[in-house]
Amino acid sequence: MKYIAFDLETTGFLPGVEQITEIGAVKFENGKAIARFATLVNPQKPIPAEVVKVTGITDEMVKDAPLIESLLPQFAEFCGEDLIVAHNAAFDVQFLTADIKKYESPAPKGLVLDTLGIAKKVIPGMANYKLGTLVQHFDIQTTDFHRAEEDAGYCGQLFWKLIQKISDGEKLPAIENLISLSGKSLEFPQIERQPKQLGLMDLL
Repeated sequence: MKYIAFDLETTGFLPGVEQITEIGAVKFENGKAIARFATLVNPQKPIPAEVVKVTGITDEMVKDAPLIESLLPQFAEFCGEDLIVAHNAAFDVQFLTADIKKYESPAPKGLVLDTLGIAKKVIPGMANYKLGTLVQHFDIQTTDFHRAEEDAGYCGQLFWKLIQKISDGEKLPAIENLISLSGKSLEFPQIERQPKQLGLMDLL
């Protein structure tokens, strides 16, 4: 089973207003990482001090990083049509969707499932369902949190642990069952870039 786990770091919490500062994605096959996509992103605005404290990503680190519009096609190509997972997936999907629509960019084509929703149903009764808490519960080895590539890696390992718990080591659960556990599946918009109409001034 192949799937992509991804995570973002951002300047804040409001999609379309705040901006992405880092994208991390890890491609897995049967729970093993086989490829990675990771890059800082120039948000073209200052990163608030309270965000720097959490992520460690500074204005200096991103000032020469690529802009999001140049990275979206690369991210879409990396993900292809594979199943995608993220922790609290709606947040990350909304941020990317805002930029996909703004720049009329290619987008990943796979369904997006939420490991947060799945974990709540598969292991009820946890004190909380933060990524760090769940990773600790499953004894997944960690280094740093709140960096996109690392968190994507943890999310991908968590997803496989949850699948193993559901399947009990036997046949993998059907995608319909995973969607049900996730609460719902999300999808990125598939936008066909429209040719721009020439105005009178373009003809002069």
